[in-house]
Amino acid sequence: MSDEIITLDVRDYVATITLNRGPVNAMNSEMRNRFVAILDEVNERDDIRAAVLCSSQKVFCAGADLRDRPDGRPGTFGAHNRVTRECFNAIVECSKPIVAAVNGAALGMGFAIAAFSDVVVASEQASFGMPEIDVGLAGGAAMLKTVLGRGNMRMMFLTGARFSGAEMYRMGVVNILVAPDQVHAEAQRLAAVIASKAPLAVAYAKRSCNMADLMPTRDAYRFEQDFTVALSKTEDAVEARTAMLEKRPPVYRGR
Repeated sequence: MSDEIITLDVRDYVATITLNRGPVNAMNSEMRNRFVAILDEVNERDDIRAAVLCSSQKVFCAGADLRDRPDGRPGTFGAHNRVTRECFNAIVECSKPIVAAVNGAALGMGFAIAAFSDVVVASEQASFGMPEIDVGLAGGAAMLKTVLGRGNMRMMFLTGARFSGAEMYRMGVVNILVAPDQVHAEAQRLAAVIASKAPLAVAYAKRSCNMADLMPTRDAYRFEQDFTVALSKTEDAVEARTAMLEKRPPVYRGR
C-alpha cells in the first residue's frame, strides 16, 4: 500500500478510493482536501464509471482528527467547516455512483461519508456512531436525518451511541451486510455491475436520485421524465436496445 493518505486505483472502469491514514483514518485538513480532489477527479474521468470507497486500516474512518481542530483565530472555523462540507458534497455531486465498503468503525465524519455514498456494503463487525457529543461538540443531525428515522436520529445524536452493522442493515442504512472477509469483494462486485451499464444513463440516474430526495414526488417524476427523453436519443440507448434484441452484450461509448 502506498504511503499516500488516500490512494486512487482504476481498473475496468471501477475506481477504488482507499483511505490510508493510519491507524484509524482520522480526517485532518490535508486528508479532507485530498478527498475532495480525488472525488473531483473521479467525476471528470471518462475511464471511471463507478467507485468503491474503502479503508486500508482495521477502522473505516474514526471521524475528524481532534488534533486538527481550528484554533479559534479569525477564519479558521470558516475554512475548516467549508472543506468538511465539500467532502460530503463531492460524494453527492460526483456523477459516478460511490459504493462505500465499511469494514470497521465508521464514526462521525466517517459515518457521514459512508451515509452520503450511493450504496453501503458493511461488515457484520462494522459499527456506526456520531460521538461528537462525547467531546463536547454537536454536529451531524443534517446527515443523520437523511438515513435514520426521527427517534433513532435523536438517540444516536444525543447519546453518542454506536449501532452495529446488523442494526444498521435492519434500519436500511446498510444495503448489503456480509462477513468481514467479503466486504471489499462484494463492494467491487456491485461497482462492476454499475460500471457495466450505459454511463450516461447511470449519471442521469444518480442525478434523478439526488433530486428525488429534494423534490415532491410529482415534480421529481416530471424532472426525470425529461432525462428519459434525452437519454432515448443517445447512441448508448440505441446500442442497449439493439444488443438486447440481438442477445449480445452491449458496447457503450458514453455518447
